[in-house]
Amino acid sequence: MGHPVCHNLEIIDVAAEGNAIGRHEGKVVFVGSAVPGDVVNVQITRNRAGYMEGYITEFIALSPHRIQPFCSHFGICGGCKWQPLPYAMQLALKQKQVADQFARIGRLGDVDVLPIIASDDTLYYRNKLEFTFSNKRWLTRNEMEQTPATFDALGFHVPGKFDKVLDIDKCFLQPHPSNDIRLAVRRHALELGIPFFDLRAQSGLLRTMIVRNSVSSGEVMVIVVFAYDDENARTALLPRIAAAFPQITSLCYIVNPKRNDAIHDLDVHLYAGRGYMEETLEDLVFKISPKSFFQTNTRQALRLYQVVRDFAGLTGVETVYDLYTGTGSIALFLARQAAQVIGIEMVDDAIADAEENARRNRITNTRFYAGDMRSVLKPDFFAANGKPDVIVLDPPRAGIHPDVAERIVNSGVHRLVYVSCNPATQARDMALLSPYYRIVKAQPVDMFPHTHHVENVLLAEKQTPDV
Repeated sequence: MGHPVCHNLEIIDVAAEGNAIGRHEGKVVFVGSAVPGDVVNVQITRNRAGYMEGYITEFIALSPHRIQPFCSHFGICGGCKWQPLPYAMQLALKQKQVADQFARIGRLGDVDVLPIIASDDTLYYRNKLEFTFSNKRWLTRNEMEQTPATFDALGFHVPGKFDKVLDIDKCFLQPHPSNDIRLAVRRHALELGIPFFDLRAQSGLLRTMIVRNSVSSGEVMVIVVFAYDDENARTALLPRIAAAFPQITSLCYIVNPKRNDAIHDLDVHLYAGRGYMEETLEDLVFKISPKSFFQTNTRQALRLYQVVRDFAGLTGVETVYDLYTGTGSIALFLARQAAQVIGIEMVDDAIADAEENARRNRITNTRFYAGDMRSVLKPDFFAANGKPDVIVLDPPRAGIHPDVAERIVNSGVHRLVYVSCNPATQARDMALLSPYYRIVKAQPVDMFPHTHHVENVLLAEKQTPDV
């Protein structure tokens, strides 16, 4: 028997991962591309004991909240799924998402969630995008009925189709000249006959391209990733890019022969320029290398760090531990208000960037250590570096390991400032810490308009002070 069709399903809410929610015969129904207030028919694709999933086959009535998506690629491209939602509604849903995660996953009761900090820029707010070359372009229904001029694409992966790439005409995420660079590189590569990558066959030369830009300096970095080193193709393509875009201050290339697109373990070769960008936050200048992590919404990153500094409540005498420090952005942002800041990060290259940025900003009260958090954060480390008065942690989306939570508790630290891009894992981690730490307040920050993603900063204090 096939899956049922839900007729006249009213969309009543939006879930944590961006899917819309309706209810049918006592079950929650998750569906994409809908807005609260829509009434739709849904073909069910998964029917479980407590929920169903499906896709819309027909709109019966459109929500009065629904607005026209601004991007021609909406509905195919996997990004900016909340375009039909007014920005004010997006913010309200993200605010609710944070509160719900603490109540439902963390079972932490009513947390004081401050009003979300909106992004002044809702378009062209990203400072980094990665595009994929593919010889398996996603074709529209009309294109399937014709013979396309080319099957090559430079754009984004289509959700659920790992080897299909949508050829992007215009993206609203990154400012000029990102769109022009992508279109020109695609055109030059086609003119030169350079083969685009085939993910299934693991053949072809051009794999990916990364475009980065600095908000404060206007610098532009382009990194072209080749599957192997073809000197003829490389020396034909890169000079064309450099000549067409003199505003590119760093043009690099990477050779990646692996079966995945990760570049953190590969060498970066500088073709033209100085090999890095600079970004300024307040009076701090950060060096950003091709593989460096930096928050992708620069202006909101400043607001995020200001919240962290405010929550840390530093008076100049504290020892601060910055766990998962990355390139040390938060550590350096706090250093002038603390006695010392200790940063810990797994990636060696990131630690090298953090140390370099400390030197460039003449900050001398920071120390950075590379290593796995569970291996580093032990009693002898605390003894050597001093007991922390404040711990700031900004882990990956997966959150922290229970062993790390235990080490935080054993450190005796009085104040925690937890930064998270995933309120669900943040709530789970705080549930582990809740016998020892009381949540004081939380501050959501919208880093990614038109998506369901939300950053959250949480302040927690020790339940029982030392006697």
